[in-house]
Amino acid sequence: MHDDQVEYLRSTRLYAPETIRTVASQRVRTAVPKKRLLILAADHTARGVLNSGAATTAMANRVELLDRLVTALAMPGVDGVLASPEILEDLVLLGALNNKLVFASMNRGGLPGSVFEMDDRFTGATPQAIEEMGFDGGKMLLRINPHDPTTIDTLEACAQAVTGLARRQRIAMVEPFMNHFVNGKPQNDLSTEAVMRSVAIASALGETSAYTWLKIPVVEDMERVAECTTMPLVLLGGEQSADPDAMYERWRAALKLPGVRGLVVGRNLLYPADGDVTAAVATATSML
Repeated sequence: MHDDQVEYLRSTRLYAPETIRTVASQRVRTAVPKKRLLILAADHTARGVLNSGAATTAMANRVELLDRLVTALAMPGVDGVLASPEILEDLVLLGALNNKLVFASMNRGGLPGSVFEMDDRFTGATPQAIEEMGFDGGKMLLRINPHDPTTIDTLEACAQAVTGLARRQRIAMVEPFMNHFVNGKPQNDLSTEAVMRSVAIASALGETSAYTWLKIPVVEDMERVAECTTMPLVLLGGEQSADPDAMYERWRAALKLPGVRGLVVGRNLLYPADGDVTAAVATATSML
């Protein structure tokens, strides 16, 4: 990014914040493409997650993060972005979201390491704001922990969000996990059976599932997972991989399954181990 672009973002937020909504209303929207999708994920920082692999503050520099996003979004085959509202606002002002699918992150309240980590309450975008900004949908985290009493609140809030988005004909991208306490800390269960169960629960949220997509991890026996629903499935990227080649092979195999519609990946493409964003994105798009 050029210095004048950064100054534009800062001065707009200070002197003309209404410009954000105006520019967003002028964004050129796009339909869901018939090919498999590649969506960039950039909502980690809203939960205070700044690391990528061993680099503990890799995502702390906002200008660098935006620069990586703008670079990747401009590449052929990248269909859109999922991010927290403030990142989407910067990208709107930079003109990076025209002809892209845009998903706003909705519930980022469960901060890792906090005493309220399992309380994934809604602190981000609302269905109304998503509609008003002209975005295409909202993403919500749903960790289902049978031993945590706040899980029922998260279930209810996600159901309401699914309903609110569907009434506005906006996509609800639900990211479900079965979750358990291990040594007092919440941990997602990535067994095949657990992912199947989470898909079953998430599929039934809200008064209609007509606009629901499910964002799921790549696990063993993905064929069984894909058979659990008729809803569109997108694959999440997860933590930065120490073995990118093996990761790509898992993605490539899962993308061949019926119902799997694409990838939603963050750090593994924006902060690859070798630092080459364009090469990582090119590898991902080649699978689609």
